[in-house]
Amino acid sequence: MSTPAEYYNSLPPVSKTYGVACFMATAAFYLQLYNPKNIALKYEDVIKRFQVWRVVTNFFFLGPFSFRFAFRLIIIAKYGVSLERGPFDKRTADYLWMLMFGALSLLVMAAIPPLRTPFMGPSLVFMMVYIWGREFPNARISIYGVVSLKGFYLPWAMLALELIFGNPLLPAILGMVAGHLYYFLTVLHPLAGGKYIFKTPLFVHKLVAFWGEGTQVNSPVPRNPQAGVAFRGRSYSLSGTRSTAPSAEQPETNTTIPSEQPNATAGGVAFRGRSYRLDGR
Repeated sequence: MSTPAEYYNSLPPVSKTYGVACFMATAAFYLQLYNPKNIALKYEDVIKRFQVWRVVTNFFFLGPFSFRFAFRLIIIAKYGVSLERGPFDKRTADYLWMLMFGALSLLVMAAIPPLRTPFMGPSLVFMMVYIWGREFPNARISIYGVVSLKGFYLPWAMLALELIFGNPLLPAILGMVAGHLYYFLTVLHPLAGGKYIFKTPLFVHKLVAFWGEGTQVNSPVPRNPQAGVAFRGRSYSLSGTRSTAPSAEQPETNTTIPSEQPNATAGGVAFRGRSYRLDGR
């Protein structure tokens, strides 16, 4: 059994950051550090009063401490983490872009007044559930130890639970729509023969590289050449001169060049096609 600190450190970065941000937002609310009305999504305040932070902050408030809040946080810890460790393993930028695309889709849908909710974090969480159900359609899920079903039907079972608990269904439905839109563009449309045009933007890769957490295979952002490089191809003979291995394209020759000191003006270049004998000549 791992300790809470070990469990926390083992979580993937995106799900961990989002879950902690949601918890801190609710904790700050209980400490009366802010009024939830000041972070709710109100397009009138965004447009007329330039309160642009509302389009971001509304996704981090999952409600006050309650069973419903704990249920949503568990979804992030279980299904969000499972997605990031499974289909999005070593694809931190792609997973982050999935959440960002979901948030953008929800903001567009919220522009229609009947579909607008002040806090769209629950919809983003439900989007994770929907995508998890599509990625793991045959996984066996047990709900409260009473009902066992396949992962494909998990979003619909969660929707039924929202109805049974008396929660509004609109946030869950919006999350399912956003999740299906993402899954259609990234999986269904390419499988049907369509061109895959839904690529993670470059700025997301740069953000992950700047963040320094997670990994991304085939990232278009180059690594820092100074990070973790122990050897740069230089070697020194016992006499204090520098030597380099012969190139694969150029065969080794017996041409000798007068020795030079390692501190000579080399401009930081590791290979210059030179070779040195051990006797220093």
